[in-house]
Amino acid sequence: MSKLLVKPSKPDTNGRIHAITPESAGWTYVGFEVYQLKSGQSLKQQTGDREACIVMLSGCARVGAGSRDFGVIGGRASPFEPDPWSLYAPARSEWSLEAETDCEIAVCTAPAEGKLPARIIPPDQVGQETRGKGTNTRHVRNILPETEPAESLLVVEVITPSGHWSSYPPHKHDRDMLPHESLLEETYYHRLNPPAGFALQRVYTDDRSLDETLAASNGDVVLVPKGYHPVGAPHGYELYYLNVMAGPKRIWKFHNDPDHEWMVA
Repeated sequence: MSKLLVKPSKPDTNGRIHAITPESAGWTYVGFEVYQLKSGQSLKQQTGDREACIVMLSGCARVGAGSRDFGVIGGRASPFEPDPWSLYAPARSEWSLEAETDCEIAVCTAPAEGKLPARIIPPDQVGQETRGKGTNTRHVRNILPETEPAESLLVVEVITPSGHWSSYPPHKHDRDMLPHESLLEETYYHRLNPPAGFALQRVYTDDRSLDETLAASNGDVVLVPKGYHPVGAPHGYELYYLNVMAGPKRIWKFHNDPDHEWMVA
């Protein structure tokens, strides 16, 4: 199996099904975990030298960070529903969570110094936009874009309708060449509706030294260390993915594959 395709494990004692670190991914910045928690189960983590964005994929939980209790957040039944709630926890702090219902959470991390306060990111602070046209249409929820406070993290949800393409035309962000392109590592956490489906994602470079086409099942993570990375949802299956990006500079500047850029002209 490709090293870029990470399958979920059975939940450990803390409910964790994904544990992607910079060391396991072979890169520098992005960390990503997913937990499936039962009602009443709790988590507590020290952030160390990394900031964290905890995204409520489904369910409700009481959350806190530092010395603050932010109360109960969440409420959607699945990530395919709108209105995501998230918690931002700075570096050198502690965050905690107690599940009020069965819930699924994603923990997105990246290097930071702890310059910002903890805060809740409610649905009314999540920017919504539709990109593309025709079968390239997809719906974006900007949880932690570069216009909102964070030190390294960029976090976004995308809903790709059945039969549509996303991250398309193919683009990349693997060179520190601002203002034209930024260097950002990226993870895709894929969910399918119905869950028996799959998504197709290609990760490739201009010289084809990396060129892999992956079939991602419900719950899989695709690692994008470099290169273009389009993804498609087959007919009959709606695709959700959660993107986490981070790099040396917190800005998203991408470069389209010249062979396919004609379609955005």
